[in-house]
Amino acid sequence: MNKAQLLECHRKIQDYVHWTPVLKSRLLDEQSGASLFFKCENFQRMGAFKMRGAVHAILKLSPEQQSKGVVTHSSGNFAQAVSLAAKSIGIEAHIVMPQNAPQVKKNAVRDYGGKIYESGNHILDRERMADEIAAKTGASFLHPSNDLDVILGQGTAAVELLKDQADLDILLAPVGGGGLIAGTALAAHFLGKTGCISIGAEPMEADDAYRSLISGKIEINETSNTIADGLRTNLGDINFPIIQKYVDQILRVEEDEIIAAMRLIWERMKIIIEPSCAVPFAAVLKNKELFKDKKVGIVLSGGNVDLSKLPF
Repeated sequence: MNKAQLLECHRKIQDYVHWTPVLKSRLLDEQSGASLFFKCENFQRMGAFKMRGAVHAILKLSPEQQSKGVVTHSSGNFAQAVSLAAKSIGIEAHIVMPQNAPQVKKNAVRDYGGKIYESGNHILDRERMADEIAAKTGASFLHPSNDLDVILGQGTAAVELLKDQADLDILLAPVGGGGLIAGTALAAHFLGKTGCISIGAEPMEADDAYRSLISGKIEINETSNTIADGLRTNLGDINFPIIQKYVDQILRVEEDEIIAAMRLIWERMKIIIEPSCAVPFAAVLKNKELFKDKKVGIVLSGGNVDLSKLPF
C-alpha cells in the first residue's frame, strides 16, 4: 500500500460518491479543548462511509466478474452500500441478511436494488448462504471490512478530509470490523503532515481491537452489548496488520459517554449521526489532555439511525 494507491482509489470512485463536507463547532471546540474537524459521512450516499469501499471493490472487478454480480452478507450499512453501488454501476447484488435484521434496513436494500436472501441469525449461517450463492451464480464475494479494495475505499473519507484540512495532528475513527480505521490510518500515514497520527475509538462493551493490539493477535468480543451497533464486529486478518503498523492507539468509552456525545452533536451541530459515530468524539471528551490544543479530524461514519429507538 502506498500514497499512489490511495489517490488512484479516490480518483476512481469520485463519480459514484459525495465529497462530504467538513463541519466545525465553536462550542464543541471549547468543551474538548481541541480544534475539531468533523468529516460528515452521514451525508454520504446511502448515509454512511461504506459506500466508498463497496464502489471501489466493485470497480476493481474485471468486466467478466462484474457481469456475474456480487454477493455479501450484512445486517445493515454494507448491505445498503453494496446494493446502491451495484445499481449505480449496473450489476446485480445478492444480499444475505439475517432474519432479525431491522425491517427498515431490509426495505432500504430493496429500494437500492439489492436481492435479499434471509439466513439464520448466526454469522456462520450468513457466511454459508453467501458461499452457496457465490457458487451457484458465480458472483464475487465482497467482505464488509476485511478486503484490501474495501479498506482503500473507506480510507478515501480521510483522503478528502486531509485535502480539505491538510494540517491535522490526529485523525480519529470508530473501530468495528476494522476497515475504516485501517483506511484512515493509511491516509494519515501517507497523506498527513509529518507527525500526523491515527487513533481508533471503541466501546468498552466491544473492545476486541483494543485487546488485539495488546495481545498481538485477533481477539473476539466476549460481549456485544453496546448501543454502537455498527461496532459489534471483529477485526480481520487483512486489516489487523495494517492497524498494528499504522494506528497509534485505541481508546475505549463507556455506554453513557457514547450517548452523551451523540446527544451533544445532535443538539449543537443540528445533524443526525448514529451511535457508532459518536464513539470517537466521546473518546476526545474523555481524554482531553491527549487532544489539548491539537487539530483533530473525526470521521462521522454514518447517520442511519432508527429514529423510533433514540437513547435520549
